Amino acid sequence: MDLTPRFREDQVGIVTSFLRHHLEDSGRRGFVLGMSGGLDSCLVAKLCAMAVGPRQVLGLSLPEAATATSHRRDAREWARKLRIPFREVPIDPFVRSFTAELGRLNRRLAGNVKARVRMILLYHVAGSEDRLVIGTGNKSELLCGYFTKMGDGGCDFLPIGDLYKTQVRAMAAQLGVPKRLLAKPPTAGLWPGQTDEGELGIAYEDLDRILHGLELHLTPAEIAERAGIPRRSVDRVERLVAASVHKRKMPLIPKVGARTLGLDWRE
Repeated sequence: MDLTPRFREDQVGIVTSFLRHHLEDSGRRGFVLGMSGGLDSCLVAKLCAMAVGPRQVLGLSLPEAATATSHRRDAREWARKLRIPFREVPIDPFVRSFTAELGRLNRRLAGNVKARVRMILLYHVAGSEDRLVIGTGNKSELLCGYFTKMGDGGCDFLPIGDLYKTQVRAMAAQLGVPKRLLAKPPTAGLWPGQTDEGELGIAYEDLDRILHGLELHLTPAEIAERAGIPRRSVDRVERLVAASVHKRKMPLIPKVGARTLGLDWRE
């Protein structure tokens, strides 16, 4: 049994229908999403434009000092090809105002500040222009907790949140995302040389097979055998998933009423 998650063409229609329905249901005028020049945000921009038309989609580039010029160019050129409105707002002044008060921060804490500044700016634009904030996180990142709580995890909808990174790549290729974007090493761009796989400590191809095995309720031993991946890697990924549960749920509330939000209150 091959544990590699597979892309199906009908998944495009599922996602675009979801976006179209929820925009209509919300009564908002359009979408705004952060465009980093990476594969995930390029794919989400394409899906949004397909779903509701390019004029209702705003791409917002939020670069800072560590952002490579090539990423900024890729975001701008892809938005132009999609014919969606595009703006660039450097975040350095906002980050400096935080760090001036907070003092010297290590790389992880500084990265969290940058991610949360971007979330603030996306919601400012959404609020002032009657838009919904569209997130660009994929299932691989969400399951491992590889996002900043109330940062890049802060959004109204996650259109590719049920697609593993390997499925994202396949869908992007199907929808005509340029090969040079498909080949770029995934990075959050939080510091020079930072890559997603470097931080996660595992290639996405291996990570996705492990996560898919967990999704199918296979044991770690079964996953290791079927995927041809060392058991220690499977155990490590399983720990990442378990440790990041809090990031995927609303804040816990002690139950004192008849029905409690996050527990037994059904919307």
